[in-house]
Amino acid sequence: MPAKQPIAVILTALPLEYDAVRAHLTGDIEELVHDDGTRVEVGSLEGSPWALAVAELGEGAMNAAALTTQIVGWLRPQALFFVGIAGGLKDDIEVGDVVVGTWVYAVHGGKHTPEGFSSRPKSWPGSNRLVQAARSAVRDLRELRAHLKPIACADVVLADDRSTFADEIRRTYNDACAIEMEGSGAVHAAHLNGQLDALVIRGISDRANRDKHVADASGSQERAAEQAASVAVAVLRKHRPRGGSDDEEGPQQRGDGSATYGGDHIDFRGGTFYGPVVGKRTGS
Repeated sequence: MPAKQPIAVILTALPLEYDAVRAHLTGDIEELVHDDGTRVEVGSLEGSPWALAVAELGEGAMNAAALTTQIVGWLRPQALFFVGIAGGLKDDIEVGDVVVGTWVYAVHGGKHTPEGFSSRPKSWPGSNRLVQAARSAVRDLRELRAHLKPIACADVVLADDRSTFADEIRRTYNDACAIEMEGSGAVHAAHLNGQLDALVIRGISDRANRDKHVADASGSQERAAEQAASVAVAVLRKHRPRGGSDDEEGPQQRGDGSATYGGDHIDFRGGTFYGPVVGKRTGS
C-alpha cells in the first residue's frame, strides 16, 4: 500500500459479508496484522484513488466498537463503512434491496419503571459527505434497489415480527427500515474519532419474521451481502479524499463538466486578462 494513498476501511461481521467485499479488491492484496492480532486485507479499489482495507470482526455491537476503535487508530482511514446483511422492517423494502443508513439507532437504551419501559434511544447520523455520495451513486445503480433510510441496531436477531420487541421497534423507531447488530458500535467509534466519515450499508436478507430461516436457506444472505458490497464500493468511488494534492492544485469537476481549481490563488485559466487584479485573503 503506497504510503500517501488515502485509505478507506470496510468492516464486516460475517464471512459471507467479508467475501462479498473482498471480491472488489484489486492490485497487490496484502494482509496486515495488528500487534493484538486483528487482521485486515488491503488492496486497491479500481476506478478510485482509494486503498481499501477489509476486516471481519465477528458479531455484536460491543465487539464492533472495540475493534473499530483499534483499526481506526492503527490505519487512520478517511472513510469507514460497516457493510453486511440485515432484516427488513418495512413491507415496501424487499429481500435483496439495500438500505443506506442515514441514521443508526441503538435501540436498547431505556429505563424500566412501575409504569413500564421508557425508551432512551441513542442515534448517530451517517456522514453527510458519504450520504451525499450515496445519493449520487444509487442513481447510477440500475440493477438494484437502494433506500436511504434509518437503520436500527440491536444485539439480538429478530425472527418474530409479532414479538414484544418487534412492537417496540415499530413504536419507538418507526422510520427504521432495517435491523442489524453491529452498526451502532462502529459509528459510535467513528463519532468519538471526531473527523472520520462513516456509513452503515445493509442488504436485506429476510423480513425479520418467522420465515427468516426459509429466506436464509434460499441463499438470500449471500445475495444481500453482494448487493450491499456493490453499493458500498459505488459510494466510495464517488467519495473524494480530503486534503489531497488534487484538492489543493488540480482541477475539480463541476456537475456541468467545467473545472474549478483549488489553492490560495486566483486562477485565470480559460479567461481573458484586462488589467491588474488585487486579491485579499481572509481566514486561515
